[in-house]
Amino acid sequence: MNLKQFAKHCRTTTAALLLSSTLITPMALAEQHGIAMHGDLKYPAGFNHFDYVNPDAPKGGTVVQSSLGTYDSFNGFIVKGTQADSLGLLYDSLMLSSQDEAFSMYGLIARSIEVADDRSWITFNLRPEARFSDGEPLRADDVIYTFKLLREEGQPYFQAAYSDIADIIAIDDLTVRFNFKNGDNKELALTVGSIPILPKHYWEKRDFQKPGLDIPVGSGPYLLDSFDAGRSVTFRRNPDYWAADLPVNRGRHNFDVMRFDYYKDGTVALEAFKGGEYDFRQENSSKRWATGYNGAVFDDGKIITAELHHENPTGMQAFVLNNRKPYFSDPKVRQALAYAFDFEWTNKNIFYNAYTRTHSYFSNSEMAATELPSDKELEILNPIRDKVPAEVFTQVYQAPSTNGDGNTRRQLRQALRLLKQAGWTLKNSKLLNSEGQQMKFEILLFSPAFERVVTRFRQNLEQMGIITTIRLVDVSQYINRIRGFDFDIVVFSFDQSLSPGNEQRNFWGSAAADQNSSRNLIGIKNEAIDYLIEQVIQAPDREQLVLRTRALDRVLQWNHYVIPQYHISSYRVAYWDKFEFPEIRPKYALGFDTWWQKPVQGQ
Repeated sequence: MNLKQFAKHCRTTTAALLLSSTLITPMALAEQHGIAMHGDLKYPAGFNHFDYVNPDAPKGGTVVQSSLGTYDSFNGFIVKGTQADSLGLLYDSLMLSSQDEAFSMYGLIARSIEVADDRSWITFNLRPEARFSDGEPLRADDVIYTFKLLREEGQPYFQAAYSDIADIIAIDDLTVRFNFKNGDNKELALTVGSIPILPKHYWEKRDFQKPGLDIPVGSGPYLLDSFDAGRSVTFRRNPDYWAADLPVNRGRHNFDVMRFDYYKDGTVALEAFKGGEYDFRQENSSKRWATGYNGAVFDDGKIITAELHHENPTGMQAFVLNNRKPYFSDPKVRQALAYAFDFEWTNKNIFYNAYTRTHSYFSNSEMAATELPSDKELEILNPIRDKVPAEVFTQVYQAPSTNGDGNTRRQLRQALRLLKQAGWTLKNSKLLNSEGQQMKFEILLFSPAFERVVTRFRQNLEQMGIITTIRLVDVSQYINRIRGFDFDIVVFSFDQSLSPGNEQRNFWGSAAADQNSSRNLIGIKNEAIDYLIEQVIQAPDREQLVLRTRALDRVLQWNHYVIPQYHISSYRVAYWDKFEFPEIRPKYALGFDTWWQKPVQGQ
C-alpha cells in the first residue's frame, strides 16, 4: 500500500481501530523533550535557553548582508530555478539542533517525542499553538503532506535521505508517527525532525515543481517582506511568531529586518561593504582577506575583522573529476592528475599561507583516516577486502606534495608513469591514448577569483601534454550544468557534519549517480562504498560511527575520485561596529542568529 492509499485508509473507522489495536505499543513510552544521536543530551527537560545565547538580547534593527549572483525562485526544495538566499528563515521543523553538541535535537514544533528503544519508530507530539504565518494551525496532516511532497517531487536528497521510512501515520491532529523499515538507520529518528514543515493548504493548490516568486507561507521566525527580483530580498521578523519564546528560540532571531543584496562577484561586494552598503560579511578569499581589509574605516574601528575558530569538520573541497567521462573512469588517470596541483606553491604565492592541505573527506575531525586501520576498523573493512584498493590496508593516504618552489618536474614524471600504466603516452608534447587521441578536458568555474588557482594547475597539465580549457560561466548556467552533470572538472565542496549518516548516500551512493541534481557529482558506483555507507548509517554508537566513517574515508581516498584542495578551521568575518553577541560562542557554528544590534545611544 502506498502513502496515498494509506492516508485515505486512515480516515476510516477501520483504520482508527487498527491504530488503537496494533500500531500503538502496549507499554506507553516516556515522553522525551529531545534526542541525541549517541550518548546523553546536554540540556535537561525544562531548560530555559541554550548556553550560547543571551536570553535577554534586545530585539530590533536592520541588518544587511550580501549574496552573489542572482535568484529566480522562492522554492528551495526543488531542483528547478535558482533559489534566493536564507529561505530557511521562513520555516520551522519538528525539532532543532543545538550548536554545541555533536548531534542532539530538541522540540520545536514537537512538544515532545516518544522513540522505540531500537529506533524503529518515532512519535512526535505537536504543540497545539503551532501556526503558519497566515494564522492556519500546523497539524499532523501538514507533517505527512510535507514528507510525501518532498520525497515525490523534491530534490533527490529527500528521496535518498528518507528511503527507510516505511509509513507516516496521523494518530490524531497533534500526534504523528514515523515507522521505519527497521531500526538499523539510527540517525533517521533525528533527521526526520529537521525537515521544514510545509503548509498543506498552501501547496496543494499550487504546482510544487514550478519555480517562481510567489511569496510562500511558512511557520518560522521571519516573513518574506519584499523583494527586488534577482537583486535583493528582505525578511521581516514575524511579530506574531508562535514559537518566539520557546527555550530553543530564546535569545535568537533578534533583528527586526534582514536584507540580502546581490552582487556580481566578491570583489564588487567587498567594495560595497567598505562603502557602508551592508553590515556583515564572511570572507572566503584569502587574498581579499590579506589585502582588501584596510583603510580608514578599519583603522578607526568602524569595521571590525576577526577570525573565529570552530570545531566543525571541514569536509572535502576539491577538483571533482566526473567519472562518467571516459578519461576519468580509470583510477590511474585520476591519481596521476593529482600530481599537477601544486598546493604548496599555491598556498604560499596566492593564499598567503592561509590554508591547510586537505587529505580527508572528513578533515578537521576525529573521523578522518589519518593512521593505518586499527583492529576494530579492520573488522569493518575485511568483508570488502577484495573490492577495495590494497593501499587501504597498508598506507595512510596523503595528497601529492611539493616543496613549494614551483619546480614540479619530479611530480609530473610520477604522473606520466601512472598515465603510461593507464595506456597514455607523451609523444611530441602531446599525451595520446592507443588510438592517437590527445587528452583534453574543461574546468568549469563561476568565480573569476578562482581562475588564478586553476591557471597554475592548467600550466602543469599542459606540461604533461594535456589540453585544458577554463570555462567561466554565470551562476545560473553553472548550477544547471552541475545539476545535469554536464562538466569534466569542477571545484566543489562536500560539507560534513559531526554525525555523518543518510546524506552519504546522496554524496557517494550508486543510486544517486544517475539522479540529476544529486550531490554524487563524481558519479561513484562502487559496491564497497555502498556497503560502507550503510555501515555508517547503521552505526550503533559513537565509537562505531567514528570507526565506520574512517573506513569509508580511506576507501574514498584510495579510489582517487577527487584532487583534494585545502581548508581553514575558522570563520573570517568582518562587520560594522553595530553588533553585540553572547560571551559564549557555539562550538559548531558561527551563531550569527544569536547576535543583536547595539542599542542606539539616547534611546
